[in-house]
Amino acid sequence: MTQPGDGGRGAPDAILRALADPHRRHMVKLVRSNELAVGQIATHFTITQQAVSQHLHVLERAGVLTERRDGTKRLYLFRPESLDAIRNVLADLWPEALERLKHVVEQAKSKKQRQTKS
Repeated sequence: MTQPGDGGRGAPDAILRALADPHRRHMVKLVRSNELAVGQIATHFTITQQAVSQHLHVLERAGVLTERRDGTKRLYLFRPESLDAIRNVLADLWPEALERLKHVVEQAKSKKQRQTKS
């Protein structure tokens, strides 16, 4: 079973690493609603088809894309549910971030009020 942070399929760390590359993010956008073959995806980039295939493999291994074979073609499609793991991580972090922001704003407001009273 995949544990958070172990780099396995669907693990938040693996997904974030896979999406950190701008080429990969663009590839995900290309296949978010339509299945495309490697060659079709490669036409959108100045890198080699082999490099595109390697990027797609990283995304598939992280669980962001599915790969389906149709004869000799490899077709890729985005798995929107793959982002659930990232949403969960952000949901855990978000309340703390909002609390820190609230504290900073309240401190700034208090400092400004003290300055105007002086």
